[in-house]
Amino acid sequence: MAEFDHGPWTVGEAEDETPVRKTGRERVGETLRDRILSGDLAPNERIDLDAVAEEFGTSRTPVREACLSLAQEGLVRVAQRSGVIVIGVSPETIMENFTLMAALSGVAGQWAAERITPRQLLRVRELHREIRVAVQSGDDFATLNWLFHREINKACASPRLQSMLGDAGRMIPRRFFDLFPEHVPCSMDEHDALVGALARGDGAAARQITEQHFEGAAQLLSAHINSLSSSASAN
Repeated sequence: MAEFDHGPWTVGEAEDETPVRKTGRERVGETLRDRILSGDLAPNERIDLDAVAEEFGTSRTPVREACLSLAQEGLVRVAQRSGVIVIGVSPETIMENFTLMAALSGVAGQWAAERITPRQLLRVRELHREIRVAVQSGDDFATLNWLFHREINKACASPRLQSMLGDAGRMIPRRFFDLFPEHVPCSMDEHDALVGALARGDGAAARQITEQHFEGAAQLLSAHINSLSSSASAN
């Protein structure tokens, strides 16, 4: 399967293009970013460049390049003597990230409800059914969920908005449902409501449902990061 940015919400693409294989720097950067955002890499933890290079079967160069990109995003600090140190994210930053994604995705949902074509709606419904089957059978549904939201974001027919979603989406952990499987039933209910709003052409409802899709998720992740920080301080 081609490589996608799996996650609870899509980053959206303007055209239906076949994704290109990612470079070593991109793969390392995405993995480290996800580990930082999900709390697997804690603040003040040092990233071992040699260990990461060995994990990905690459040289130190793409690992260091990936860390420099993460430094520009404010997730790590690169120092000549101390190496690469994780800055991490605070619960407040997580809430801020989700708020931005909620606002952008809400607009995308509203525009999609107003502009979605019958063919796009059929595809959204197909993906929705496939997600439900995957959840019930215990199969991995991350890719299907990504495609579901990607199709909705494409239906908003705004390449500019899709680009903005892509920038904001990088700050949302791809492993969200791995961290919080209990959130899946709630998400499926929200998917049901969202598909209904799209079918009715109800832009206001689609926007409200999409924004609510983020509220509980933000609180879960914020509490998770706060718990990890408290445990680290206690130790």
